[in-house]
Amino acid sequence: MNDATSRELAAWIIEAGLTGADEPDLLRRFCERAVAGGIPIVRAIVIVDTLHPIYESRLFRWERDPSEAAALVEFERTVDTEARLGQWRRSPFYHLLETGGTELRRNRARGDPADFAMIQDLRDLGHTDYLALVNRFAAGGVIGEMDCILSSWGTDAPAGFDDGQIEQLRRLVPGLALAIKSTSLARIAATLVETYLGRDAGRRVLAGKIARGVADRINTVLWFSDLRGYTRITDTALPEQIIPLLNDYADAVITAIHEAGGDVLKLIGDGILAIFEASDPGQACRCALEAAKIAAARIAAVNVRRLAMDLPVTRAYLALHVGEVLYGNIGSAERLDFTVVGPAVNEVARIATMCRSVERDVLLSSAFAAAAHEADRKRLVSVGRFALRGVGRAQDLYTLEP
Repeated sequence: MNDATSRELAAWIIEAGLTGADEPDLLRRFCERAVAGGIPIVRAIVIVDTLHPIYESRLFRWERDPSEAAALVEFERTVDTEARLGQWRRSPFYHLLETGGTELRRNRARGDPADFAMIQDLRDLGHTDYLALVNRFAAGGVIGEMDCILSSWGTDAPAGFDDGQIEQLRRLVPGLALAIKSTSLARIAATLVETYLGRDAGRRVLAGKIARGVADRINTVLWFSDLRGYTRITDTALPEQIIPLLNDYADAVITAIHEAGGDVLKLIGDGILAIFEASDPGQACRCALEAAKIAAARIAAVNVRRLAMDLPVTRAYLALHVGEVLYGNIGSAERLDFTVVGPAVNEVARIATMCRSVERDVLLSSAFAAAAHEADRKRLVSVGRFALRGVGRAQDLYTLEP
């Protein structure tokens, strides 16, 4: 690769990073351009840690020859098997991280040893040269465990990479690492705001709706659920059982809400506040009812599993209501929350507290019953007229027929 081609590739890396190309595409296009420019790469790997509740790192792969190997692999935090950890600790990357090194090369033509099992495996496939690089971040650029970009580059050229090609990779890969870091940070930001604020609220924040006091007035279906007998369970269960219990039931309910098209806005201890929006209020009600059905089935499955493990079990109390709310940024200049507020939010919470009194797991407001489609209203059964604390008018409450 001559200097002009190298400069063109470096300029392309910057442009691709600025346009937000995803990581597998960045790696593929970089390798294709490098090969066209004269660097005989046959295989490239890039690894970056991430900040995600499920995944701890992501691996991107490119190979010159078609193969069944995945271009993207995400490593889960909970799958730290001894086999996987052992393989990682025997890798060139782990060696570089432990020793503080930035580069490791093993060229067969020079007589370099295959002192890592991975390198021997690659030689068995015909590789002649292996180069591993670590591009570290300054302390201020570290996010969680994401403190560097790891990459490896292989060739099957008879003599391996020549000195000029190695030098070109040393110059070009930092730019690629910076582009991948930029894309990864954008992905982390999106994941974090959606995980902690909710999917719709997170998207709104990332779209720039972050000014304090700015809120939209929306008419929506409100969902409020909490766990039956939660206080009793926390008083009697072992402390280390409480978080797994909350996670088990929250997973059952939240996945049901998302699957039916709703958005979870808040987790309040054992309580969950969510909304269902649709241009047709009846359709939003139908989605909420579908979520309730899915959640009930998943909670039943959770109970079967937990009972088999001799763990405490419970059920969810659920209230559904329709009303107008303010949806946006509320709080102080230093701490904002993107949520819904208004009398309707208080009302759905009050309805949820009535579940125990009327011995029903699901209660629906009069406004919900009025907004529901005719076919759905036929499934509703009145449980009586009630005055709710803090709500100015008495109303009929409904439940679902058995």
